[in-house]
Parts: sequence; C-alpha cells; structure tokens
Amino acid sequence: MQTTATDAGRADRKPPTSDAVCQELSRAIHEHRLAPGTKLGEDELAEIFGVSRTIIRTALQSLAHGKLVEIHRNRGAFVAKPTPEEAREIFEARELLEPRTARSAAIKATPEDVAVLRAHIAKEHAALKADDRGLALYLSGQLHVHIARIAAQATIAAFIETLVARSSLIVALYWKRQRALCESHAHNALVTAIASNDGQAAEELMHSHLVDLHSALDLKKVPVQGTSLKEILG
Repeated sequence: MQTTATDAGRADRKPPTSDAVCQELSRAIHEHRLAPGTKLGEDELAEIFGVSRTIIRTALQSLAHGKLVEIHRNRGAFVAKPTPEEAREIFEARELLEPRTARSAAIKATPEDVAVLRAHIAKEHAALKADDRGLALYLSGQLHVHIARIAAQATIAAFIETLVARSSLIVALYWKRQRALCESHAHNALVTAIASNDGQAAEELMHSHLVDLHSALDLKKVPVQGTSLKEILG
C-alpha cells in the first residue's frame, strides 16, 4: 500500500505525553465538544492519539482528580455529569471566592496584567463573532482564571481553576439562556474596574456577574446524547 504525505507526516510526529492528552481532552470538555456523560474508551482514545493505554489511563486519572472525568469500576471512564446539587454548590463557592479575589486582583494589577486581560476579551469577542461558542465559553472561563492568578493567591487560584472547569460541565447540562454567553459587557466592566485599581467595584461586578450566570441555569436533569470520539477528536 502506498504511503501518503499525510501518513508520513503523522509517522514523523512524536506521540503526545499524558499531559498533552490530558490538556486536549480538558479543552474538548471545556468547549463542549465532549459532552457530559460521554464514554471515554481507553482503546479508542489510544488509537485516536496514537499512544499506549497506559498514557491514556494516566491522562484520565488526572482529569478524574480535577473532577472533569468519572471513573467507574468495570464500566470505564466518562465525562463527569454534575448533579443539580453539585451545580448549586459550585456556583455558590464561586460567588463566595471570586468577588474577593477580583478585589485583590484590582489592587495588585499592573498595566501588563490589564493588557493580557484586554487581549483575552478580544479573543473571546472574535470567537463569538465567528459563532464558535465552544471556544468563546472556554475563553470566558479562562478570563476568570487569569484574574485569580493576578491576585497572586496560588491556593485559591488553583481552587477557582477547578471550579471554572467544572462550571463548563454545568453549563453544558443546565444552560437555559444562550444569550448570556454573548453578554460581554460584564467582562468589559470588570476589566475596566481592575484597570482602574478599583477593588470595591471589581468585587461588586464579579459578584453580580456570577449571580447572573447562576440564574441562567435550569437545574433539572437533562439527557445527553452520546457522540463518536473519533468524530469529536479525530
């Protein structure tokens, strides 16, 4: 059988590490390409990524540690499906933590930090304009992570990063107001407050923004259709 240029290019590439596989699966979950409840078969993923099952297993364990994946004995790994109770707890935790973190970020933010946030918002707007809602959602969540990092509170920032990641699953299951994704004025106002080093305004705006996101959820169980991993990741 004749080898094509594409096949040769794939053969020349080094197989990804478990960290790289973890990052790609995490990104697919954030962007709602991998829906809650999707089965993550080790054999199929190993074929898609061109790696051993050991690499896949390590990546899935990392995702399970961050609660993006659930591993069930004798059944395998699945993209996590937060319950309505878990959804409430996660957003309530964000409403408690992130406003105070936004205040700290506003007090500590440098012009370089603000430039990074504004560039991030520009990418979010570009994704919305291109109707790439998955990417826009991912970028929206990452803005919150960037703000937490600017606050220079490593332990809290890591916790917020986990909460933001789990929020993407909640949105996939319980989102009832698609327009909320397009309501970018909240992020613009928040970054403006941070740029002005106005801690109180940043705290109030973050709290209002998170309450609005919480109110855009319909916390009822929603069936999720399965999709081929090869179609999603291939």
